Amino acid sequence: MKEILQWTTLAVCAAATLARIPSALRGTNRSLFFIFLLATAAGVLSLDVFYFPIDGALGGVNVASLLLRLIVFAAIYLVAFRVSRAFGATGADALISGRLGLCVLGLFSAALATLFLLMDVSASSPGMAEAGGRSPRNAALLPYYWATARGYPTYVSLALLPSLVRTLRSGLPPLVRAGAGLMAAGAVATIAGFLLEFAAPAFALERVGVNNGAVLFFISGLVMVWLARVRAKDLGGLGTSSTEG
Repeated sequence: MKEILQWTTLAVCAAATLARIPSALRGTNRSLFFIFLLATAAGVLSLDVFYFPIDGALGGVNVASLLLRLIVFAAIYLVAFRVSRAFGATGADALISGRLGLCVLGLFSAALATLFLLMDVSASSPGMAEAGGRSPRNAALLPYYWATARGYPTYVSLALLPSLVRTLRSGLPPLVRAGAGLMAAGAVATIAGFLLEFAAPAFALERVGVNNGAVLFFISGLVMVWLARVRAKDLGGLGTSSTEG
């Protein structure tokens, strides 16, 4: 079940990336292409079949795990930056891409890298599943590593959620509002995924489902907004800032 969810997420992200290549080559909204590309890269690194050879090429010390988390940070930042600007959410924009937002991103990234370097991660282990059993220090630090890895996406989701809900209730085109609704669901799922990190190990499958669901909701929401822009062009309209594609 876990691998089905992961492969489904990867397939959706890869399809969205491929669909955006022509527009990216024309120089149209390359940020959306890079969001999909980063999400695809994260999907690749989350699968054991790719994780082991990639991490092996990087030294076999779970650098791929750290890289995966930093890719997620970059992807969620770009999503939030684009959405907050497109929907005119000045408050969210300041919390995400303003001085405070960039400081928060830097602090989470530095904390994640520091915790990683403090652990004994000398054997490849997808999801750092075996790292906790290597030493008492690893067992003590690993929960903080995961809390930090989930912490930044949760911060961004909390900052972005109010503007997404407002857009959902606005008079913007239905596709735009549907996209905002899907991304709001992604934000809620991201927050739920953070909370599930503190749940019992028996909820492991639920964590995977919620975290992959968050990615699918965000990607699907961005696709809906993109389709709204395409529809506006087909109808000869100018669209709105939220449908710029």
